[in-house]
Amino acid sequence: MTTQTGHTEAIAASRVIGTSVYNTEGTHIGDIEDVMLDKLSNGIMFAVIGFGGFLGIGEKYHAIPWASLDYDENKGGYVVPFTKEQLKTAPAYSINELTGADGEAARDASYNYYKVEPYWH
Repeated sequence: MTTQTGHTEAIAASRVIGTSVYNTEGTHIGDIEDVMLDKLSNGIMFAVIGFGGFLGIGEKYHAIPWASLDYDENKGGYVVPFTKEQLKTAPAYSINELTGADGEAARDASYNYYKVEPYWH
């Protein structure tokens, strides 16, 4: 699965986790906390982005479709093509909710909300 600018090279998940994420205005919105993999289709379901909170308290987690993240070398992080308002009103989850029902509920809600073509179709 390629990103908007065509990045297709492999990267270890351990290098992705902890990477900063920015919105289209260039504002740091959070960090990649984890990556959810679809074991049956071999696809990347979504990146788990942590927003807000302090020392893990009050933090919200969002499922962002992997194809929406585009690495920006100048920023040293990923950029998502969403506005602050879109991200603010996006579905938010606890870590347990993200992994519940094999992650499909969060995955489906995320792809629907952000209007991203599902990789599993």
